[in-house]
Amino acid sequence: MSYRPIEDYGVIGDLRTVALVALDGSLDFLCLPDIDSPTVFGALLDDERGGSFRIGPAAEGARLKQLYLPDTNILLTRFLSGDGVGEVVDFMPVGSVRHTHAVVRRVKGVRGTFRFRLRCAPRFDYARLPHRIERHPGEVFFVPEGGAERGDVMALRLQSPVDLRVEGDDVVAEFELGPDQTMDFVLEAVPPGEHSPASGHRWAERAFRHTHAFWHEWLSSSDYRGRWQEEVSRSALAMKLLTSARHGSIAAAATFGLPELVGGERNWDYRYTWIRDASFTAAAFIRLGFHEEPRAFVRWVEQRYRESTEPGRLQIMYGVDGRHELTEEILPDLRGYEGSSPVRVGNGAYDQLQLDIYGELLHVVDLYDEHVEAVSHDLWAHVSDSVNWVTENWRLADEGIWETRGGRQEFLYARLMCWVALDRGLRVAGRRSLPAPREHWAAVRDEIHAEIHKEFWDERQGAFVQHRGDSTLDAASLLMPLMGFISPVDPRWLSTLRAIENSLVEDSLVYRYRSGDGASDGLSGTEGTFSMCSYWFIQCLTEAGEVDRAQLFFEKMHSYANHLGLYAEEMDGTGRNLGNFPQAFTHLGLVSAALCLNRALARRPGPAAGPRSSR
Repeated sequence: MSYRPIEDYGVIGDLRTVALVALDGSLDFLCLPDIDSPTVFGALLDDERGGSFRIGPAAEGARLKQLYLPDTNILLTRFLSGDGVGEVVDFMPVGSVRHTHAVVRRVKGVRGTFRFRLRCAPRFDYARLPHRIERHPGEVFFVPEGGAERGDVMALRLQSPVDLRVEGDDVVAEFELGPDQTMDFVLEAVPPGEHSPASGHRWAERAFRHTHAFWHEWLSSSDYRGRWQEEVSRSALAMKLLTSARHGSIAAAATFGLPELVGGERNWDYRYTWIRDASFTAAAFIRLGFHEEPRAFVRWVEQRYRESTEPGRLQIMYGVDGRHELTEEILPDLRGYEGSSPVRVGNGAYDQLQLDIYGELLHVVDLYDEHVEAVSHDLWAHVSDSVNWVTENWRLADEGIWETRGGRQEFLYARLMCWVALDRGLRVAGRRSLPAPREHWAAVRDEIHAEIHKEFWDERQGAFVQHRGDSTLDAASLLMPLMGFISPVDPRWLSTLRAIENSLVEDSLVYRYRSGDGASDGLSGTEGTFSMCSYWFIQCLTEAGEVDRAQLFFEKMHSYANHLGLYAEEMDGTGRNLGNFPQAFTHLGLVSAALCLNRALARRPGPAAGPRSSR
């Protein structure tokens, strides 16, 4: 095989882990048992050694199509040729039907006689752990050697209605299906000898019906009925796949190691829970009317507070299960996507100082308190400790939102979000008459406000700059009006917005900063445009009254989504997706921009605009 573009993938999941399936029917990425566990399929990061599970056309030349069944995370991949048409429906069972991790692949003939080829080639523990194959009637087991001592390495059972033959470490088969003929293949994490409900008669069909109903029911709890319903719903479904039903945490992205520049070194592991990313994601869920996910996330955060050795202090990120150490290591045996190395797992930024995380967290706590349920006594004790910590430490230099590796700076964004932490803390305390040193918090909040205007304003450029004593422009500044720090029509802000547009915006695409052009982040090479920043820019245009331009840019951004409406972290000038995929930041940005634009358009005089999709 060869590497497919990152945007050629769909994603399925069971609210504990996810799998990526390409347009050609190849499942090229899956980690077990959790989203941040080692891979069992990793061809996305090494097309020769990574491992994959392909069910696709036996012959070359078929046209490839892919879509989600409406309002679900069930993926339909279609193969169209002159001789026939075939389909594969992929899903991971969720809810009460899920007894273990399973991928169900329902294969169907649609027209003519379609010939399929199957190859299942797992590679355990990031392709570092060999395995043996055990054959039994109707099934094979892939058993990792030495995996019994590792709780995160699981044997796999493949149930197959066709005979499988062993080729080395893989199993293969070819088979034909005529119109309306179907076959179910179930790959599940089950030790040899253990009974599985999936062996029961028509289990795959029951699992499909249950999973289909689960996703429909979940999405129907959204109360958003505005414009761009289809795009907002798909973003919500993508964000839901990054949540952990077991822990309540929210991963930043589904993958690791996908490059921000093909061939470059900016290849990070984003399968963990950043306080920042998860807080913004939980806030997006609240705005859409979902309450279960923010409740679970708040409980998860409370547990991290209880584990902290200093009142009110949090790490910037944790494992999805809450583990604290995420030591970064390089996987030398994986070549990386299109040779982009090194491939890293873990994340060396986990022990960085990033002052902004308390602002994002207090922001979602404020929304949670107002729209979901009143903050508890224990939660308030923890977050007020955080606000107190911010009052003592907001002047520190840190690594910033972009996790630079070139040394700490006094970043504008850190100051801004410290202001947000104090402001939202005061809001919650006032709303609920909660105990807090309000006068002190207000005084520090106002001091930060004054310092940002004095120390981070560059008169020559007429713009707020990235960090003290610097002239670099940073798209993170776009959050200044969105967080309520400054009016969206304040002359200083409008001047900053124009400077950002002139320096960082290309069409509807926005760079977070210009690496190598006055900005030192401690890394070599460049990167693509940052899709979340594009949506921030659209919101700022909307709030500034430039609604027509904002709507045009928003529509343009839809053209950069993949065929399923999914986005990676970044993209290059040709619209090629870059970075980890799908990315929560991008999808929550889309949701926020859609809600903002929808409100602005609804306020315009004229006939009421009903719900519609832009597609």
